[in-house]
Amino acid sequence: MEGQLQQLPCYGDQRNKGFCVHCGGTDETRDHVPSKVFLDEPYPENLMVCTSCFDCNNRLSLDEEYLACFLECVIAGDVNPAKMCRPRIARTLTQNAALLRRLQDSKTEHDGQLHWSMEYDRVKAVVLKLARCHMAFEQNEPQIEEPSCVSFRPLAVMGATERAAFVNDDMSLLPEVGSRAMQRLLVVGSDVFSEGWLIVQDDNYRYRVDSGDGYRVRIVLREYLACEIIWG
Repeated sequence: MEGQLQQLPCYGDQRNKGFCVHCGGTDETRDHVPSKVFLDEPYPENLMVCTSCFDCNNRLSLDEEYLACFLECVIAGDVNPAKMCRPRIARTLTQNAALLRRLQDSKTEHDGQLHWSMEYDRVKAVVLKLARCHMAFEQNEPQIEEPSCVSFRPLAVMGATERAAFVNDDMSLLPEVGSRAMQRLLVVGSDVFSEGWLIVQDDNYRYRVDSGDGYRVRIVLREYLACEIIWG
């Protein structure tokens, strides 16, 4: 489809490669970004990978599974596996009684309105992991240090001005020469870059990376959760 993610080689600074993009440790494995738990089969053939140590690649697997299931339950308005739109999530909830109970306990009702309590620290850890991968992959600028801001909230609760800024605001400086972001600007030359958002899979995952006074990664999960991570 128009706007579909295109894979490009990276010719950026070699000094920014060959180590774990999350902690700076040993390059032991390849970390898919996003994790496949956020996607449906058939998976994109050009799914991105980043260098990672074994621990960073695996320690958040349960948190990623939690977030993917939480989002689907919120969208469905229920934790019943039969009501899930994504088959993978339905299978997970059917097989994981403990997670199902945890999600059930996060749902409350007040005055006829459903309310869901998100486990903030778990979501923050997953969002930051994704953002670090995008920084390393697109900009060839791994960000090992802590960001200055990590925020996430439903798109639906944003006001018109806030939502427009999240979707369209651009920090506007050029990325590193040789990075994939620079190649998209100079080579791809399409709405993919001018619109700023790169689509990994329709309705499931899109993101953009911008640079200016610092770096900013924006991610939208399931066209529901809007995430923003800023360094600088």
